[in-house]
Amino acid sequence: MSGPDPANVLFHYLVVGGGGGGGAGSSGGSYAGGGGGAGGFRTSAGTSGGGAGAEAQVAYAPGSSFYVSVGAGGARGPSNTSFGSTGSTTVFGGVLAIGGGGGAGGQSAVGTGNGLVGGSGGGGSAENSSGKGEGGAGTANQGYAGGDAVYSTGVGGGGGAGEVGNTDGQGHGGDGVASDITGSSVTYAGGGGSTGGTGGGGSGQNGHGTANTGGGGGSMNGGTGVRGGNGGSGIAVLKYLDTVTLTIGAGLTTSTTTAGGFKITSFTAGSDIVTIS
Repeated sequence: MSGPDPANVLFHYLVVGGGGGGGAGSSGGSYAGGGGGAGGFRTSAGTSGGGAGAEAQVAYAPGSSFYVSVGAGGARGPSNTSFGSTGSTTVFGGVLAIGGGGGAGGQSAVGTGNGLVGGSGGGGSAENSSGKGEGGAGTANQGYAGGDAVYSTGVGGGGGAGEVGNTDGQGHGGDGVASDITGSSVTYAGGGGSTGGTGGGGSGQNGHGTANTGGGGGSMNGGTGVRGGNGGSGIAVLKYLDTVTLTIGAGLTTSTTTAGGFKITSFTAGSDIVTIS
């Protein structure tokens, strides 16, 4: 079996989707909204989300191009009982990290307060005393499911790249996963909740996910018209030999560092084409 073409340029990568927005509680305060799920987490340089291992490096021929788009975080639920929006997908060529699922809005009818599916799933919202909103499913090899809610006592925490929502307690967002692709260890893709998960998850009312971590938006355990937080934007990071030059389209916001014979380019906003030379 042949190996990669030595003329190709090999890239290590980290790709994180935008986090989901937190859901809004009901006006009476009994039905709390769910936390936003974290954006999907994929990498060739360590552990990926959802318990997956490292993915294969990506190879491109010199002179070829690829598309990069950084996913925005989802908006929080805008008014009483409304769901948070799912985050946007981050793209590096053929590698897609799905946006985090929106947290459910506080609902009174059984079966209507389930969190949305995403890279990691949104948390469920508290329903009436005979039901509970379930967490949305995560995406395989990217993130975990959101947590279920409990009537009048606890929101469902959004899922994180490293664990299911509610793992660390009712309403807690799932923790994210650390990566050192930039040269320093940074944790990404934490779920939102009443307490946000490590990796940029938002905490409580108006608790927004941290930008460029894919963290989910926060949520609260009750209160009149409680609104959660917006999801944090995603990120893409590429690591490649320092003899390679990338021509990056003006629609992308980037920064590049050089260390140990490698360049590390972080894409923090926008969408455009990148050409290798």
